[in-house]
Amino acid sequence: MVQIGLLLTKKHRLLSIAAILDVFETVNKFYSKTEESVPFNITLLHTNDNQYDRTDMIMNYSAEDIKAAPLKELILVPAFNTDDMEQTIADNRVFIPWLIQQYKQGAHIATFCTGAFLLGATGLLNGKIATTHVDACNGFATAFPDVKLRSDKTLTEDGRLYTSGGATSTFHLLLHIIEMHCGRDIAVRAAKIFAIDINRDNQSHFSTFQPVRNHHDELVASAQQKIESRYNDAETIEEIIKDIPASRRNMVRRFKQATGMTPIEYLQQTRIEAAKKLLEQTSQQMTEVIYNSGYNDPKAFRKVFRKAVGMTPSEYREKFQLN
Repeated sequence: MVQIGLLLTKKHRLLSIAAILDVFETVNKFYSKTEESVPFNITLLHTNDNQYDRTDMIMNYSAEDIKAAPLKELILVPAFNTDDMEQTIADNRVFIPWLIQQYKQGAHIATFCTGAFLLGATGLLNGKIATTHVDACNGFATAFPDVKLRSDKTLTEDGRLYTSGGATSTFHLLLHIIEMHCGRDIAVRAAKIFAIDINRDNQSHFSTFQPVRNHHDELVASAQQKIESRYNDAETIEEIIKDIPASRRNMVRRFKQATGMTPIEYLQQTRIEAAKKLLEQTSQQMTEVIYNSGYNDPKAFRKVFRKAVGMTPSEYREKFQLN
């Protein structure tokens, strides 16, 4: 029986906790119905400065303080429900040395969605691959530059560390863990119950470009505004930001420091996001979409779009068009 510890972090997303428990409980029932030994035993892990009586009663799971908990084979870190990740990680800092200790003693650690930020804060992911919610990737890359972030991936595995992307990617990592311990047949059976496409390995098409704006650099903010207003009628980034009172080198340096990307990357992201909205919300011909999102070369557009989104423009429209 695999001994699993599920962290009850501060500001955890309750839906993440519920999904994790539901999947493992479902698999355990596969075995209990045939009077076989269940494969997973889950304990909720908390700190003594939190009160989880209500949660424990609802979930009907045993709970332990991490200071008294024995070594776990597998530790699960749920997603966070927060708009201030830096403060949330600070609020959960008591888990950091404990996770390091557990890992050094042989535990496997799996994080779901933005739970990867807590694992990133331990330093255990440095030099290793990881993923997180696709819209949180810029913040993660800024906070943990030594991690090999794979923003396109649904899940990653590097040694004894596992991470997953956002939302339904949780289920893909859970199925991966189930397959490791119970075999492919049980994983497929669980995938059918939860209606999960077990082979999906890319989450790029779920992303939404969310520019960083709280950097307080007026020069960069002006450049952002110019890019967002002129992305579809200017051929080069130089043409867009030519009136910004700064050298190109200084502008690129400040822009990347403030937003996490270069002006050219920002322009590309803005154009691709515009194209996605046109594909979702209009019936424009593909040539119109290409032109209205700022591209003149259809071949170049399709290449950039597929690299950024993980599918062709036509596939994206078929999947997400609203009308």
